[in-house]
Formats: sequence, structure tokens, C-alpha cells
Amino acid sequence: MKLEAVELRRLDVPLVRPFRTSFGVQTHRDVLLVRVLTDEGEGWSECVALADPVYSSEYVAGAQAVLTGHLLPRLFAAADLTGRSVAPALAGVIGHRMAKAAVETAVLDAELRSYGISLARYLGAERSHVECGVSVGIASSVDALLAEVQSYVDQGYRRIKLKIQPGWDVEPVRAVREAFGPDLPLQVDANTAYDAATMPRLHALEEFGLLLIEQPFVEEDLHQHAVLSRQMRTPVCLDESIVSAAVAADAINRGACSIVNVKAGRVGGYLESVRIHDVCAALGVPVWCGGMLETGLGRAANLALAALPNFRLVGDTSASDRYFAEDLTEPFVLVDGRLPVPTGPGVGVDLRRDVVTAMTQSTETVRP
Repeated sequence: MKLEAVELRRLDVPLVRPFRTSFGVQTHRDVLLVRVLTDEGEGWSECVALADPVYSSEYVAGAQAVLTGHLLPRLFAAADLTGRSVAPALAGVIGHRMAKAAVETAVLDAELRSYGISLARYLGAERSHVECGVSVGIASSVDALLAEVQSYVDQGYRRIKLKIQPGWDVEPVRAVREAFGPDLPLQVDANTAYDAATMPRLHALEEFGLLLIEQPFVEEDLHQHAVLSRQMRTPVCLDESIVSAAVAADAINRGACSIVNVKAGRVGGYLESVRIHDVCAALGVPVWCGGMLETGLGRAANLALAALPNFRLVGDTSASDRYFAEDLTEPFVLVDGRLPVPTGPGVGVDLRRDVVTAMTQSTETVRP
């Protein structure tokens, strides 16, 4: 294909309820949509970067700036653009994986639509439906937490994940375990909030039969993760630390984790996500698909990824109404704790253009 133009569209998408983690509170998503126009047709994606650089060094305005100033000029210069040629073309720009993932996915969407092939089929999906878990933010009180968890259990979610931080960990986890019993699949996510001084609080979680503890320490500290992994029965899962297949292999070989959370935006795209899936499978380590509060556009692509065979643990691919009263695509609706994997060409869903237009705050068109 030949890239003719790229539209960068910023949307303000409200959440149905505030989502609090150890690094802050979100009440809406500042969504950057990427639309590529090629001589074979158009493709869409969303960038998963947050409004501020709190989850990672990337943020929405920075992603837009690096796209316009550095990434897109390299792609405009490509004589024959494909999804697989995007990463090599952008290799000269260090980092900025979320921005790279967004443009790679949009190019893949355009390419696969031109062939009439779904992203799920292209990546190697083996399931028609994906079991769904839900991520529960830090609540205002234990009672509020229990009410929220009850609502998700009633909806049929197959797994509950609780966000934790020092001071909001043992008490809420104990309360959930006592209220819902030992059979509720339960795990926790620290989003790097702990260190060596607060590590005893993680040990105190052993009694609750958790599926895993996710990313307790800062992303660069594989050593501390390895120490914790040796000391605890509960598996340690890495999220922010895993930015490539090479890093995943290194972390596993160091004993820093026995489970990996794969987020396509964090690692540079769905093609690198498949490489991580394959490396982990070869090393006997299961993976699961994390979420970044994606709209239906990003959720569709995540479902395609989560249908690969080594995604053996329930991920965060929740239904649309978990986060949004109005989604950008036809809403994903939970049925018996599962969501269907889209089978249409490209990412498999179409945007509701009227909703996108109503939520749009700005539009920038970039041409060669």
C-alpha cells in the first residue's frame, strides 16, 4: 500500500464511574484515534496512552507529537507499506511504543480489510469467544468495593482483579475473599506501588489464595520481582516491565515472573504481542490480555489477540458498559462471562461515526 494521509482525532470519552489506581483517578479518556488513508482503503486504531505520563512515560499529546513529527514522515517515505513493514520503518525512533502500536494497528486494519481477512485469523486466534475478567479500582470504602464487586459477579465476570497500594491491600482483599468465598477467582494489581520496605504487605496477601500479584515493583526492578517470586507461593505477574519479547524472555529466565500480562500498546503493537505470546509459550509461561480502558475499537483488537492459544488466564477484556455509557462501536455485551471474537475484516468492527463526531475535540490531518 501507499500511505496518502493520516487523520489524528482527539476525543473526550466519559467513563461511567471514576477509575482509581495507585497512580491516579480517571473520570474520562482522552482518546487519540488514528485513521490511515491508503491507496487500498482506510484503517483505524486507537492509541492507549493516558492523558498524563503516569502509567508509562507516554501520554496522549506526546504520542500525537511524535506521530506527526517523527513516525509518519518515515511511513510516508515507504514505497510499499504493510503492517509488518511498520516496525522496521520506525526502528530509528527510540521508544514511543504506544504511538507506534497505534499506527501499526491502523495500517494492519487497512491492509486486512483490503484482503477481507480478520485480525483474529491473521494473528492465529483459535477461539471464537474469550472469557472475561474485570479490573476493580481503588474504592472510597470497603463497603463500596464489596458493592462494586457484587455487581460484576452478578453480571457473570469470570475473574475479579483488585487494584491495590500500600494501605489499601490486606483489608480490602480480606473483605472480598470473606464476602465471596474461596472459589471466586481473584487477583491483585499494584501498578508498581510497592518497594522493599512495603514488601511485607505483599507477603500478608498469601493467605487469600490469589491467582497472582501483578507488577508490585517499579518496571526496571527485575531483581526485586525475582526475590519476591522466590519467597511467595502466589505467582508474580509482570505488566509494565514487559515491553518486548526479548525483555519477557529475560524476565522469565531471571525468575522475576511466572505469568505475563500482554498489552499490545505497551509493547509496540499486536505483532510484537504475538512474539511475546510465542516466547512465553516456548518457556512454559502462560499469558493474559490486559486492558487500558480501550473503547470498542481497541477492545475488538484485544479480543483477537486474547483468542490465541497461550492466553490461558482470564484477561481484562470487559464489556463496553464496564467503562462507557456510549461506546465508539456497537457495544460489546457480556454473555455467560464471555465476549465474541470479531470475525469481520480488519479489526472486525466499524465506528459509529455520529458518536465519534459528537465526542471529537480536535482533528489534525497529516500528509506527505
